[in-house]
Amino acid sequence: MTARTSDIAKAAAVLRAGGLVALPTETVYGLGANAEDPAAVSRIFQVKGRPPSHPLIVHIGDVADLDGWVEDVPQAARLLAERFWPGPLTLVLRRGPRVPLEATGGLETVAVRVPDHPIALALLEVFGGGVTAPSANRFGSVSPTTADDVRTELGDAVDFVLDGGRCEVGVESTIVDVTGETPAILRPGGVTREDLEAVLGYPLIVPTTSHVRVPGQHPSHYAPRARVVLVEPEKVVAEAELAQELGHRVGVFLPTSFTGAPVKAHAVVAVPASMAAYARGLYGFLRELDQDGCDLIIASLPAEEGLGLAIANRLRRAAGPRTTV
Repeated sequence: MTARTSDIAKAAAVLRAGGLVALPTETVYGLGANAEDPAAVSRIFQVKGRPPSHPLIVHIGDVADLDGWVEDVPQAARLLAERFWPGPLTLVLRRGPRVPLEATGGLETVAVRVPDHPIALALLEVFGGGVTAPSANRFGSVSPTTADDVRTELGDAVDFVLDGGRCEVGVESTIVDVTGETPAILRPGGVTREDLEAVLGYPLIVPTTSHVRVPGQHPSHYAPRARVVLVEPEKVVAEAELAQELGHRVGVFLPTSFTGAPVKAHAVVAVPASMAAYARGLYGFLRELDQDGCDLIIASLPAEEGLGLAIANRLRRAAGPRTTV
């Protein structure tokens, strides 16, 4: 079931009253609050168990709505916004007067984007303001890509859930810092580095650390209950079978080169050949292996190009500081 006009009107009323609404975007489901209501924004942190120093993304309905949310818009930001909004791109800009410090983790920068989902855009239009919306899950766990994921994870801690079906992109937005002399990718996501570079006309770095705090930088993030271990692609089957023999209930992300090969494991997910399909299904695969009772997941990283960069980033964060056997 997907949201109706009456659902969108009810969700907007909940936001105006200081409540929390789970809303669909093209990336993942967000836990939304009125971005100008410090108390409502603070409630997001309480429900998620998220450290208050971790900034949130402000979602707006159109690039024309930036006034007040940001202090200025550099040329690079304008180029990227014109090309990729609505879409899975977040820009870090100087904070404007409409943004409370509760939403930025105390920083003078703010992360902003225009989501590419008809229900999210309809809600923003009816609501008439900005909505802070991190992923609608407990801090550090697997992001939700369906309304049922949200209900399972957060239950009645959310005042209203807008059902918009399964998310089309499946991984979070790319975050680009445009406050410095040269833009930098702070979090790989649904817009690829190659596409960004094609618009800007020069290469972009993906720093391993940054002075700008953004979502997804925690050492362990996007993590299932099962421990995730990363190995070289050619070692996936052997490591999985060894762990299974040692008594683990092993889930395997089987690379395309092994598709169809018998694997002695508790559960097997065949990785799609298409990186878009892999990204769309990634969080669902992790949840599926959790539901199957796996305590260990063996996976390998895809080539870090295109959407493969975002997938590799999520798998590394899911594995946490210990990424190998």
